[in-house]
Amino acid sequence: MSNSLRIIIAGGGIGGMATGLSLLQKGFDVRIFEQAPALTEVGAGVQISPNGSRALDALGAFERLKALSCTPETKQFRHWKTGRIWPLFDLGDIAIEKYGYPYLTVYRPDLLDALAQGVRAIDPDAITLGTKAVDLDQDDNGVRLTFENGQTAEGDILIGADGVRSRVRECLWGVDNPKFSGMVTWRGVIPMEDLPEYLRKMVGNTWVGPGGHVVNYPLRGGKIMNFVGTIERDDWQVESWSALGTAEECSRDFAGWHDDIHIMIGKAKSLLKWALMGRDPMSKWTKGRATLVGDACHPTLPFLAQGAVMSIEDGVVLGRCLADAADPLEALVTYENARIARTSRMVLGARDNTQRFHNPELETEESADVYMQREWSREPIKDRYDWLYAYDAKNVAL
Repeated sequence: MSNSLRIIIAGGGIGGMATGLSLLQKGFDVRIFEQAPALTEVGAGVQISPNGSRALDALGAFERLKALSCTPETKQFRHWKTGRIWPLFDLGDIAIEKYGYPYLTVYRPDLLDALAQGVRAIDPDAITLGTKAVDLDQDDNGVRLTFENGQTAEGDILIGADGVRSRVRECLWGVDNPKFSGMVTWRGVIPMEDLPEYLRKMVGNTWVGPGGHVVNYPLRGGKIMNFVGTIERDDWQVESWSALGTAEECSRDFAGWHDDIHIMIGKAKSLLKWALMGRDPMSKWTKGRATLVGDACHPTLPFLAQGAVMSIEDGVVLGRCLADAADPLEALVTYENARIARTSRMVLGARDNTQRFHNPELETEESADVYMQREWSREPIKDRYDWLYAYDAKNVAL
């Protein structure tokens, strides 16, 4: 396809930036429009499994990000009350041996910055800030994106990368109807030096219990610890990544949980809370000259650690589809067909993991041990994760 194709991307988060970088590498004329006045991400962690590391390598961002990240030695489950440990899987050399790439834990702002640096290295003017998309229209000749300030951008293709509450998705497919999951999540980061030495390990922990779970893992070469706690409650239904909570409220949510969890809650500089909303997988992403990537088309509960990774994979695959096709509209359909089954399986798998993390059998250590052997031994883990981690966005058949 001619690299004179003009491509508009609404949204400059992880999905939009990965897609923009992928398309710029193919020689396309790309403009990324972000509503925020600066490129920022919530100061929190994200897990990049081997399939994500592989996709980042295809974008030329892997080595830059690896230098800023952590490669945990292992990932393990812990009992919510006693702290009993059950190994999940090794993440270091064994992951590289099996999948070819490591499992990284990454500070979200570092991930966005690594992608943005790649974009600006190719085109310093590709990113425009402070432009919130409010409407779109398209015809046989092109597509126009209209912004809140009245300005417009015109192109041949529009990509909606504007997140879970995507305006582009609404314009194409109407308002969605998310359902409250019955869960609230807390998120914070902790300076590693503020934690007791025994809590500074390069290990990813998932504390599982009846009605809730907590995840913690190191970031930024071990300088900070990420904390994410999810609890079942129905009195907070605000889907926001920026609503501040208090350590006292968070501690009440995890009353009775292991002392290590309360140490981390107490040491967090701030704690954000948001309600988790459930959405069914979409059956279509593409309409004419417009399509979607990332959370705009496959928002997920965060229980497979694949949300950011799938957005990056989308960008790599979409770039390949547009570069390899003679007709850009056909390329968008090819992209959708290549990605929709995988991402739908991911969304449903994350939903299934809710009950696995919060099962009533986890109440006592004795019943939890039987449950963990049944649900989280080697074969069930292999069935649930190998198809995710072995995926190669750069070379998968289209």
